[in-house]
Amino acid sequence: MRTELCDRLGIEFPIFAFTHCRDVVAAVSNAGGMGVLGAVGYTVEQLETELAWIDEHTDKPYGVDVVIPGKYEGMGEMDPIKLEQDLLTMVPDEHRRFVKKILADHNVPELPEDELPPALIGWTEATASPLIDAALRHPKVRLIANALGTPPDEVIQRVHESGRLIAALCGSPKQALHHKDANVDIIIAQGTEGGGHTGDVGSVVLWPQVIDAVYPIPVLAAGGIGTGRQVAAALAMGAEGVWTGSIWLTVEEADQAPAQVESLLAATSRDTVRSRSWTGKP
Repeated sequence: MRTELCDRLGIEFPIFAFTHCRDVVAAVSNAGGMGVLGAVGYTVEQLETELAWIDEHTDKPYGVDVVIPGKYEGMGEMDPIKLEQDLLTMVPDEHRRFVKKILADHNVPELPEDELPPALIGWTEATASPLIDAALRHPKVRLIANALGTPPDEVIQRVHESGRLIAALCGSPKQALHHKDANVDIIIAQGTEGGGHTGDVGSVVLWPQVIDAVYPIPVLAAGGIGTGRQVAAALAMGAEGVWTGSIWLTVEEADQAPAQVESLLAATSRDTVRSRSWTGKP
């Protein structure tokens, strides 16, 4: 099961676990895979706290996932707090009332007072770039992944100069080729079965297309992977490993709310709903 990418990253199994929970990151890395912490929504100070905790609980390599657009003008010079305030003023009151009604109709509990919702500013260069700087200050962080297209050239250069690898998600062969041309080290081909932002091409169709298109760049297969048989299928198609996410939401180490865990465990393969509330691929 060991692949060349395992040797490059110093891991035993080619299983990458994307998660927002530091406990899951440490557990997966300790088990021989690579935990990858999603940094969206964290401030630099919060991310430093999470990474310091992970460093204390594993001596194995792990990764950090950010969301940074490939093109931006002036966003990096904007004050993050002011940017968040400006964005919030653009949300109509009608939308706020609609959200409150949906939550009430479906008995969704309020967030605890000490828990803040993820900030929208995590999706901009203004906050993503400092998060990358924070991640690179931790030697055990061996991988930086971008979930929003091809990373900016200066980010790729910064990661390479630090001696790390950089990965990027894609939902089509065309986008994968953009990543290859930009000198991305690892391409994550996520089929439409994947949770979160995704594309329209099914995993079994997309994976071999991307693998062939970007050869010899290593490809991680993503989208709907939850069993060893699916991992074996991805490797048989030529993937260097698998990128998993939703499967980790219900593990013992996860910090999901009980109501969310119950909903996920009760769901079937026909219960997935696609929404336009978040950005998509390709």
